[in-house]
Amino acid sequence: WTSCKETETPPVENEEELITTVELTFTNQDDPADVLTFRFSDPDGPGGADPDTFDTIRLATSSVYDLSVFLLNESVSPVEDITTEVEEEGTDHQFFFVVDPASLLSVVYADTDSNGDPIGLLNTVTTNTAAAGTLTVILKHQPDMKDGSSTTGETDIELSFITEVN
Repeated sequence: WTSCKETETPPVENEEELITTVELTFTNQDDPADVLTFRFSDPDGPGGADPDTFDTIRLATSSVYDLSVFLLNESVSPVEDITTEVEEEGTDHQFFFVVDPASLLSVVYADTDSNGDPIGLLNTVTTNTAAAGTLTVILKHQPDMKDGSSTTGETDIELSFITEVN
């Protein structure tokens, strides 16, 4: 007689998404027709040619904007919408926004995952007085470890946009 032992199939690791394009869309809450989109695009991904687009963010002083973050992989056809993946895997992802100088603007999360923790695809941005600096956008992949810390997990993308408030 022979016995069969079932072998477990190891769980499939969630592969890191290739993000070639990041679009930040700012909609002025006082004037919804005032929509500004700023873009980063590196069609071949990290390590190859330099990015072909890396916009400077220009916002008005003393304004409140709804900020939507869109992520794409444009190295494949059809273009892959990574935004949807991040939203679907919200409990494993979080955006972090580092503003330098801190007085340049503030960013408040406007979306949450199924556990009530922030994701950062939707945000509210408030500008102050005229100034210049940087807005660094960081997407962290934090499966089973999302704790609100930008030092935890793997970095999916990190971009520092030159930012002007006039």
